[in-house]
Amino acid sequence: MFAAVDLGSNSFRLHIGKYEDEGIRVIKSARDPIRLAAGIDKTGNLTEQACQSAIDSLTRFRAILRDYPLTAVRVVATNTLRVAKNAGELLPALERAIGYPVEIISGEEEGRLIYMGVAGVLADAGEERMVIDIGGGSTEVIRGLGEHIRHVESFGIGTVNQSLAFFPDGAITAAAFERAIISARSHVEDAVHLFSFDASRVNVYGSSGTMRAIADTIDRNNMGDGRISLPSLADLMQRLIDFGHVSQISLDGMKPDRAGVIMGGLAVLIGFMQEFGIEVITPVEAGLRMGVMWDLQLRATKADRRDRSVEEFARRFHIDAARAHGVADTALGFFELLKPATDSYARYLYWSALLHETGLVVSPTGYHKHSAYMIANADLPGFTTREQRLMSTLILGQKGNLKKISEMLADIDFAKAVLALRLAVMFRHAHITLDLEKVRVKLKSRIDLEIRRDYIKEHPSISFWFQKEQEWWAGIGVDFAVKVI
Repeated sequence: MFAAVDLGSNSFRLHIGKYEDEGIRVIKSARDPIRLAAGIDKTGNLTEQACQSAIDSLTRFRAILRDYPLTAVRVVATNTLRVAKNAGELLPALERAIGYPVEIISGEEEGRLIYMGVAGVLADAGEERMVIDIGGGSTEVIRGLGEHIRHVESFGIGTVNQSLAFFPDGAITAAAFERAIISARSHVEDAVHLFSFDASRVNVYGSSGTMRAIADTIDRNNMGDGRISLPSLADLMQRLIDFGHVSQISLDGMKPDRAGVIMGGLAVLIGFMQEFGIEVITPVEAGLRMGVMWDLQLRATKADRRDRSVEEFARRFHIDAARAHGVADTALGFFELLKPATDSYARYLYWSALLHETGLVVSPTGYHKHSAYMIANADLPGFTTREQRLMSTLILGQKGNLKKISEMLADIDFAKAVLALRLAVMFRHAHITLDLEKVRVKLKSRIDLEIRRDYIKEHPSISFWFQKEQEWWAGIGVDFAVKVI
């Protein structure tokens, strides 16, 4: 049983689902329309009131989560927490409130998860499709074939920011709609060519709550042709203009808490359909939260898409696969010898070892620094920003002085992961294949390494690397003792 919590710009939402019959069945949902995006002030910070609303909402969600035997929980935050200047200060309070880590995901990762959620409920594995998700602060557009994603773009325009910009006082006019639609088109016009869109062979789906609310309103009020098409949207827009003000909106299917942002969402939808040349969009009851649960299910069954991301990244930057896997296997061997309290760093150590020489494409001088920067800032599907920073730190610590990562070394298991990677890199330099019967290593208050004498005789350069390593660890006050047996 999995739980997905989506900290959106418009609403905070929760899904609890169970994998059965090759699908995920949602057994509990919750929604809190806190309008977080509207809480960003002129300085780009979330107001104290907005922060408290977010904390209170997650406190309520935590009470719901307690009632279910959950295998895994993932909490993801989207556009508003991506752009708010004080998001980093708010994050610890949000994590305390919900009781789980909060991941601020990129727009591209949000799009990939949205597509996974949609693909999980659509049966046709060979279907050419496009998915559009209009959120409170951003809009994601994804092209794919069946479950395979071909291209993802995230645009910084959504229902809340567009409504605030063009309908700030609640007045609804034709002129305001015209400006809002042109604005929406301007956001996407340079990206249309990236999607190779052909309306005759590509089915288009709308996955957001805004999209479903618009579809429901069109259907229940007999607008246009009853579908999400430009004629139907034009009919809905005119009805809203006729009302004249948000407070006067009265349409079947449109909830009062959505009325304040529906104009912005409608303008984005019309603008995108016009620019892409889309005739009809089919609403689908799936999206980000369903995608998060599918991702958790894949991880639980060892089909982790992060493995594929690392492999693709390594190929793109022409990393020597044999050497990388040799270092990765050796690093895990040393990590096992060091007996960490948990294996929580094992996979990150392995991935980091596979990518530790990425920076060679920039320069062999200081390649570990280039590698660390690239991994911290790369678009790696499936990885969170926090995970990439952890891997970046491991990679930065693979060689040279340790002062640059000394704060992280207070975590003894992380220190063991760093030591394991450094020893693995040293063994590669010395052309040594690790034999666990010939090496012993411990890390407590100091490092104790025992190595067989024949190892030293066969690979004399390793003595030089041990001497350098002793100096680097001494630089942060850690003794490194080497005993030849």
